[in-house]
Amino acid sequence: MTPRLDRALPLAELHCHLGGAVTPAIMWGIAHQQGIRLPTKDYWQFRDMITVSAGRRSSFNGYLELFHWTELIQSSPLAVERSVYEVLGGAYRKNHVTTMELRFNPMKRNRGGEQDLDHIIAAALRGMDRAVLEYPLRPGLVFCLDRAFPYELNEIIAEKAIAWRDRGIVGIDIAGPESDGFRVRDYRTLFRRVRRHHLGITVHTGESGPVAEIAEVIEQLEPDRIGHGVKAAYDPRTMAMIRERGIVLEVCPTSNLVTRVVSGWDEFRWIFDQLRRNEVRFTINTDGPEMLRTYIRDELASLGRLGILTVDEQAEVARTAMAASFVPNVGDVPRARIEPASRETVEREEA
Repeated sequence: MTPRLDRALPLAELHCHLGGAVTPAIMWGIAHQQGIRLPTKDYWQFRDMITVSAGRRSSFNGYLELFHWTELIQSSPLAVERSVYEVLGGAYRKNHVTTMELRFNPMKRNRGGEQDLDHIIAAALRGMDRAVLEYPLRPGLVFCLDRAFPYELNEIIAEKAIAWRDRGIVGIDIAGPESDGFRVRDYRTLFRRVRRHHLGITVHTGESGPVAEIAEVIEQLEPDRIGHGVKAAYDPRTMAMIRERGIVLEVCPTSNLVTRVVSGWDEFRWIFDQLRRNEVRFTINTDGPEMLRTYIRDELASLGRLGILTVDEQAEVARTAMAASFVPNVGDVPRARIEPASRETVEREEA
């Protein structure tokens, strides 16, 4: 048998979307509890409606469309609290995940402004607090900005992350499909402001979009980590930038296979070889364990079974994830990757 990572080794998951992480049975119950009219009364049809698997591939945009129903079902304080609580507790029970960052867009949970955004955020934090009371966890929430949103809405989400940073919000992200109205450079000043408040920065790039965007994201937004980033393997200059700046990639193998971002395990074998050759640090994540019907230990086991990562390399990946997490350890000095700007600089940038 192929050696497996010791199950007693605690893991960190850094790239997990709330919309893809709640078990279908719980989603089914939440939907009925809130009186949401679903397109089917059959549970098994519902389960197939909000999940995919490696055997049933989808396009990248097709995968994103699955989030329509999960985000709708999670769109209330009650639903968000239950969802966060269940995901965190489940990750610990099923995979011994002790450090977890759960990301979501709070503005996609308030029914287009019908519900107060702060109530949604507070509910998510209550769910996190409940999980911490029951399990030895170090969790944190990451707010996702969206490429399809106008700048003004994304700015509100970033400001909410700053306002709630002392309660468990640990970073921000940019996610969503490619959009003609989205320009990376427009967010430079906003991201500098977020960084000054000691929040971590990760950005979805190098997945469905052009390879050139990765370098632009690095130069303009200075992320600590990059979500997915697998296309960087095809550009030596970008790989050098990632290595020199100490950026960590959040690789999600099954997700990239399902969405056809990566053609198969042979291509992944080549990608991981390039990452190692270029001394680029990476982590392994699920993206959405229930939606993709996988767990973080399944991801690592598959890489081990296929001879892509040895058990020692899997353990190193686990250590990298722990070290790269935005969730602070007790006694940690607040994060700050740049020197505080002068008042004149801040006023000029925010003007």
